[in-house]
Amino acid sequence: MLWLLAGFGSASAVVFVSPEINTTPTPDNFSICFDNSCQSIRQLALPDHRWHEIRDIFRAGAHSPEEERRLIGQAVARLERIIGGMTGTANDKGANETSDNPLDHRMDCIDESTNTTSYLYLLQQDGLLRWHRLRDPVTRGFFFFGWPHTTAVIEAREERRLWAVDSWFHDNGIAPEILPLEQWKQGWRPDPP
Repeated sequence: MLWLLAGFGSASAVVFVSPEINTTPTPDNFSICFDNSCQSIRQLALPDHRWHEIRDIFRAGAHSPEEERRLIGQAVARLERIIGGMTGTANDKGANETSDNPLDHRMDCIDESTNTTSYLYLLQQDGLLRWHRLRDPVTRGFFFFGWPHTTAVIEAREERRLWAVDSWFHDNGIAPEILPLEQWKQGWRPDPP
């Protein structure tokens, strides 16, 4: 597992955890993984009207990087809700909390960061991101400094600052936490509800 996690973090090309994952996803052909560390991978296609829902989030356009990050959060949350119904992951709980239903497919941070990276790739390829570009997922911890934890990453184009896009902390369909990567790397967690 360590070699797998050590591969995350470079900024050259997006790294995925399994060769079964579509590395050039499109709305009509993309991978979703779940059941902890991508033990289950499904190939999916979004109906056109569903992808138009995502495009509509960006319809007015973002006038700043801050505004675009807010829209990214909305789009990731909406995609999670749509795809949750397609994969049985709709009841996934944040931060590895267990569900009362043993049939619910759990998602750990590897699943979440892989899926969020795919969603960000879709947004970027469709020209919906003006202020940011996708980067590789990043892992913190590595057992020696706490449990490993992985997040999707974007880079603000003008300032070249990296931002964590972490959907693991919350239940399925809630907007991810988007914060400066350097702050995230220091072990940041959201305040308990």
